Amino acid sequence: MDKFFKISERGSTLRAEVVGGITTFFAMAYIIFVNSGMLSATGMDQNGVLLATCISAAIGCFLTAMLANVPFAQAPGMGLNAFFTYTVCFSMGYTWQEALAIVLLSGILFLVIAVSPLRSRIISAIPAFLKSAIAAGIGLFIAFIGILNVGLAGFGSGVPALQFLVDDGAGNMVVNSAGILALIGLLITAILMAYKVKGAIVIGILATTLIGLPMGQTLLPESITMAGVSLSTVAFQLDFGGLMAKGLLPLITAVISFALVDCFDTIGTLIGTAKNAGMTDKNGNLPGGDRALIADAIATCCGACMGTSTVTTFVESSTGISEGARTGLSSLVVGALFLLACLLAPIASIIPSAATAPALIIVGVLMIKGATEINWSDFEEACPAFLTIAMMPFAYSISDGIGFGFISYSVIKLARGKGKDVPVLVYIIAVLFIAKYILNSL
Repeated sequence: MDKFFKISERGSTLRAEVVGGITTFFAMAYIIFVNSGMLSATGMDQNGVLLATCISAAIGCFLTAMLANVPFAQAPGMGLNAFFTYTVCFSMGYTWQEALAIVLLSGILFLVIAVSPLRSRIISAIPAFLKSAIAAGIGLFIAFIGILNVGLAGFGSGVPALQFLVDDGAGNMVVNSAGILALIGLLITAILMAYKVKGAIVIGILATTLIGLPMGQTLLPESITMAGVSLSTVAFQLDFGGLMAKGLLPLITAVISFALVDCFDTIGTLIGTAKNAGMTDKNGNLPGGDRALIADAIATCCGACMGTSTVTTFVESSTGISEGARTGLSSLVVGALFLLACLLAPIASIIPSAATAPALIIVGVLMIKGATEINWSDFEEACPAFLTIAMMPFAYSISDGIGFGFISYSVIKLARGKGKDVPVLVYIIAVLFIAKYILNSL
């Protein structure tokens, strides 16, 4: 095992890989229930989608482990599942069966990009300061996810945005116990990190889960099995027959949108997280990152066949990496836990969002250091870097952060008469993002 995964060679240990995998799974286990709930709004069987989510996540993790040997986990992505439900199905009028067919087509398109020379050219074209900005932006993004998951911030509810009191659904304002528990967990984890305790994040998750019992946030399941749940309600239900009925332009828009977001979410996560962990080479690239993209694309194709939206590389992998994970063995552990969740999903649901939120915030603290490598005195770098960092949490999208960074960098350089300093591919990507925004607004 050590020889295959190169555990010792990469300065890791078996314990670090296992703990890292467990930590990553806990941090992203919410997707099992969130994804199934969101996609069920389209008419899909919720329990069937739950199984599809677990199986496709396991496939993605296994592919990443065996093909790329990097500690990144995959699962149906947030944002992409919302695009599937609210844009492709509700706004554009496709059935969920047709939407699954669109996801498969986008996965094939992403695979073509991933196996072509275009893949490495895209990664190489990203300027060094933007790679640093991507790392810092991802840090803010995942911390933002943690804060939102426990309702500590409600930016759609007016001022104040900080929510220590929340509506209980009956018009009564009650204490935000999830937010309070998350803050307690954050302090516990931060103290453990300050003392450099091994496994601090996973210890923090477990401790917060236990504290959540008397607070009513950690709920014990009534059953620990998935008896009677079938995958057949959603698996291999793709419908290609009606795709052209709504016209070619909507179809192209949906396919490219899925592929573009998946591609740049994955590239951003790989580059940003790996850079922060010191896993990149002298050129700022992640060894095995090209194969990780291929694994991601194949997983998306498999996920569509299983009955779920686009599978992508999860930024929550950074929690496991922060615990010392450096190889695909960590991804293998995550995949095994997702398969186990197929049988014992209610047990995975014991871990409340208030227990994983501190882990996400702590990782945000670790990743923000990427901002120190940016030359803030040079506005040609400062503005694109800031937009990259800011737009990831504000737009709730890693790819949109990259898009705004590329667009602003290209425009500023052109306006300054320094257009030749920008790689041609950066201009092409910037134009693609602009086209995506225009098409999505039509």
